[in-house]
Amino acid sequence: MTPQQPTAARPDVPTNPVRAMPEAPLSLRERKKLKTRQTVRREAYRLISEQGDENTTVEQIAAEVSPSTCFRYFATKEELVLPDEYDPAVIAALLARPADEPFLTSCREAMRDLIRQLLRHEREGLFTPMRLAAEVPALRAGVYRSSNNPQQLFLTALTRRAGVEEPTYEIRVTAAAIAAATTEALLQWAADDRREDVADLVDRTFALLESGFAGV
Repeated sequence: MTPQQPTAARPDVPTNPVRAMPEAPLSLRERKKLKTRQTVRREAYRLISEQGDENTTVEQIAAEVSPSTCFRYFATKEELVLPDEYDPAVIAALLARPADEPFLTSCREAMRDLIRQLLRHEREGLFTPMRLAAEVPALRAGVYRSSNNPQQLFLTALTRRAGVEEPTYEIRVTAAAIAAATTEALLQWAADDRREDVADLVDRTFALLESGFAGV
């Protein structure tokens, strides 16, 4: 009997499990749009790393597509540099946690697991934008100013989990605190040139939040 040959992977199906996260619920057309966004983003990382943020124009970044295409996907340079494609995976991971589990615990477990997956498969994709944000004041400010603001991510998950139409004041404060803490952990990891394990740093961050800052 002739040994069965392994089936070749379809070109439109990602073999990297982390890259598959944002692509799983998308149509082929939407996946192609996502790949275009990722291509433009990689070019932005390369150019900014080589010549600095102030000397890098959107026209240079958009060389492989066009400025109009670039602006169709990204309203600002901050949105271009700071990724948001994994937000649906984060929300799904948070909502998959036990409903009666404290939200901080759910965040701690979900974020630690997702970051470890990213470190295995997309280490530079996690590190590069945070390094640029840590080094470039305009990009660091963009973390909180752009539509990529992580506060919206946690706000969405917490509102859905609570089963309410609109977030309460308590939900907004909780989302803001978690977003600020996790962002600071990632920026610290990048600014320190990855000397500390980022998953451990995030875990420590949530331990601090859970303690009510008792150790401060």
